Amino acid sequence: MRTLLWLALALAVGLSHAQAPARFSFAIVGDAPYNTWEEGRFAQMLDEINQENLAFVVHVGDIKSGSSPCSDELYEQRKRMFQASRYPFILVPGDNDWTDCHRKGAGGYDPLERLAKLRQVFYAGATSLGQDTLQLARQSADPATDARFREYRENVRWVADEVLFMGLNVPGSNNNFGRTPQMDAEHAQRGEANAAWLRQGFELARKNSYLAVFVFIQANPDFDLSYLRRVNRADGYAAFKQELLAHTLDFGKPVVLVHGDTHRFRVDQPLHDPATLKRVEQFTRIESYGSPYVDWIKVTIDSDNPNLFFVGTNSTVNYGP
Repeated sequence: MRTLLWLALALAVGLSHAQAPARFSFAIVGDAPYNTWEEGRFAQMLDEINQENLAFVVHVGDIKSGSSPCSDELYEQRKRMFQASRYPFILVPGDNDWTDCHRKGAGGYDPLERLAKLRQVFYAGATSLGQDTLQLARQSADPATDARFREYRENVRWVADEVLFMGLNVPGSNNNFGRTPQMDAEHAQRGEANAAWLRQGFELARKNSYLAVFVFIQANPDFDLSYLRRVNRADGYAAFKQELLAHTLDFGKPVVLVHGDTHRFRVDQPLHDPATLKRVEQFTRIESYGSPYVDWIKVTIDSDNPNLFFVGTNSTVNYGP
């Protein structure tokens, strides 16, 4: 039997109880599988997830290691693996999946060509992956989308019981910034697309009085700049964090950022308002497990008690073979 360690997060908001009572759960996975053993463990984990009562599963990116080949064959193999999910399966792209494919060990690919291939394999239709599918609003198909952003099929959103969910292409490796002029140009345009999709999502949440907003990205955006200071690099996530802060303060209800990248399960509140130097109480960060810790997180949302949501995880972590 799966043992859960339950954490209750109090969110400092006063929300209306006018909505009909609803309670649902979903799963978060990320940064796996990286090797042959992890492929077996990932399949076992999906079997465990399939035994649960869930609304959907979100993979927050890095479906392979940074040194494994970014081949068509690997993408197709991962897609078959994800299709075994009983529930709708939504994938957010990670740096290992496209931005880092220029590395020799990853095959020396053109990252932009690999991103195009990812879109073809994982984001071709209007629905999620999985045996049961979920209709997704894609930025590429949204009537309000700027013509410049029609290629961003991976940016998605959906709604479940008065909660808005958004997925954005914000990968690790400093958000593909600071390596070459071509990649810096890619970073800039994708940043504009992400900003537009984020803005539209929060406008929709305010218009419909949604209870909360969840944002899924792959990258750890380094809220305290500890990594960037250590390597003396410009912050490729600066604009995203500023936009996220502004939308969170304006929304005034729970905002949850879910990411992977640094392979450390945690639930905390790392966002601070520079104007007041105070912690933004309605903002919560959830980071997924990652290789070699192949495990999943269960999040339960109870809109009948909207001051609480619950994050459950295994009390025993799988460390590897």
